[in-house]
Amino acid sequence: MNTDGYPPEPWHLRGDGWATAWLVDSAALPVLPASVTPLALLGKAVVVTAFVDYQPGGVLAYRELLAAVLVRRGARIGLTIPRIWVDSPASRAGARALWGIPKDLARFDLTPAARFTASAHDGDHAIATARLTVPERWCPLRARTTIWQDAPEGLARTPLRVRGRVAPARSSWRIDATGPLGWLRAARPLFGLAITGFHLRFGPRHAPTPRQ
Repeated sequence: MNTDGYPPEPWHLRGDGWATAWLVDSAALPVLPASVTPLALLGKAVVVTAFVDYQPGGVLAYRELLAAVLVRRGARIGLTIPRIWVDSPASRAGARALWGIPKDLARFDLTPAARFTASAHDGDHAIATARLTVPERWCPLRARTTIWQDAPEGLARTPLRVRGRVAPARSSWRIDATGPLGWLRAARPLFGLAITGFHLRFGPRHAPTPRQ
């Protein structure tokens, strides 16, 4: 463990996640790394929001809310994460130091069940609340992607691999219009997914690409 309490990369994590994909006006997106471009069609970008419950059995156990934007760098497609919250100081410190992921701290209320509910609070204010209804039919999932983030040395490129079981889910979100995810208020949800019993490997980071 690092002196800040976080493990070295790669991180092996286990848990469950609940995600929704959105179409968002590209002009409404927050600032992204200059070296990547949102993957957009007719001015609409794809954003994924998710609550995640990382459970014992991985290198850390904590809860998380994130908003990730589908982007490309040249022919490579991946994600960048402009906003993300956790309830673990070790996770916050490690993500910032290792991968340039701008994690902040929040308080979470999460009820994992067939009718999942979760909320994240920054102080006395709710950042977002989600409700998802999950069917009983699950399919195997194996996926990989790349996370791009700004780091002091340049553009950080970190691989992510996940396996578990996935199912479609009906989702509804309530987002504080004046909060840090207010740019999603006018977005249109596309679909929801639930992922259960996942095993996730994050890292190690590739050598950063120097800024042009």
